[in-house]
Amino acid sequence: MARISSNSMGWLLLAAQGALAGLTVDVENTDSIKAAAALVAEDLIGLYDGEEPGKIPGILPGVEDGFIGWWSGGVLWDTLLEYKSLTGESKYDETISRGIQFQAGSKNDFLPANWSISITNAHQGIWALSAVTANETGLKLDENSPQWFTLASNVFEELNSEERRVKEGDCAGALRWMIIPKNNRYIYVDSTSNAVFLNLAAQLAHLTGNQSYADAATSTYDLLTRIGFVTKNFDVYDGAFADECKNFIKIQFSWNAAYLLEGSAYMYNLTGNDTWKTRVDGLVDRSLELFFPDGVATELNCEKEGNCNMDIHFFKGILHRALASTVKLAPHTASKILPSLKSSAKKAAAQCTGGKNGRMCGFAWSSEEYDGETGPSQQINVLSALISILPPNEQGSEGNNNTGAGNGSGSGSASGSGSGNGNGNGNGNSQGNSQENTSGDDTQGNAGTKVSVGLALWGSLLLGSLFL
Repeated sequence: MARISSNSMGWLLLAAQGALAGLTVDVENTDSIKAAAALVAEDLIGLYDGEEPGKIPGILPGVEDGFIGWWSGGVLWDTLLEYKSLTGESKYDETISRGIQFQAGSKNDFLPANWSISITNAHQGIWALSAVTANETGLKLDENSPQWFTLASNVFEELNSEERRVKEGDCAGALRWMIIPKNNRYIYVDSTSNAVFLNLAAQLAHLTGNQSYADAATSTYDLLTRIGFVTKNFDVYDGAFADECKNFIKIQFSWNAAYLLEGSAYMYNLTGNDTWKTRVDGLVDRSLELFFPDGVATELNCEKEGNCNMDIHFFKGILHRALASTVKLAPHTASKILPSLKSSAKKAAAQCTGGKNGRMCGFAWSSEEYDGETGPSQQINVLSALISILPPNEQGSEGNNNTGAGNGSGSGSASGSGSGNGNGNGNGNSQGNSQENTSGDDTQGNAGTKVSVGLALWGSLLLGSLFL
């Protein structure tokens, strides 16, 4: 039987009291953070109804009614898998595994028939990222199911294809927003789809060492800068219409910067390349400037006005986790990022005083007062904020950490002709073994996949005197 330290027991008791008096958390104490995160995760799962008779596994309440996007389920499971990775909590594993697998669709590519008309390239990629995290955490699969890596690599191949991309003009080579041409939003080219694709390619490159994945990530960043979606000042504009690709929608949403930053951090860690370091540093500086005014995560374009739609309500959590991932992959960024993550997490937890249990979370954090908005996105955001300041369980170092793909099997195929280079020439064909298994992924092995700072360094950064 595991023993609980007196220190841990104290924080568990305080956390239990938090059921009546909001969340109690000391952002300088790992046990306190874990205890608070456990309560938020418990309340989050309590809002999920996919295990109930007649309900659809994998999606959040509101998706069937069009209230929130289908992609939100991918964010839910990715967040809970990160929580599992950082805390060792496994009691939600079966629910997570069932949810992801159920939404994989008949072709194992996260295009389930129920949502295929409205799914965007970004949505499909976000679900693929949850499969990558499932692979890395060793999440168990049902017998005879395709491995997590297969699901992710299948999505990569589809996003990398020419048919998903603009054929001509200044946006040539870029992923469109929508997949289905008859959708009236098909003419829009968005940063999100391309940033998510870059992130997926970078994580697969980091996992497997396959150069074709790395080439796809590189060409996508180059494309975004060539088009002008990413500026020299590291603004990340939302997109443009494909016919002209000139009149940009210059709104900046935090998830665009988040997915682009995390993908860039993976590429920097993989290559040690100064170009990627410059991109990481620039995106970190600009993201903190825009989205962390006064050290609290804030959605720039709508939060103060109170008119953020329900999809935007998920963005803070995505941003928090991307910044935390960046610290692990590029430790030199810690002194910039961690103070904002800690101050934001503190305020996020402080406002969790709503609901019948007195600890449900709202969307706006800056006032430290519950705003009355309770739902899955609010819980996901606060859970993400809390786990973003936990030290990782695995060790690693900065720069040029191509650790390969475990024993090499399941390394997949990165082939095709639409890698985002703008000319349709593709990125070659590097075939690997993509045999299915039922053991939870041969590529998983992978304490080194999300390469991170060693525990000792993280401990000194998070809990030491650096930020006192």
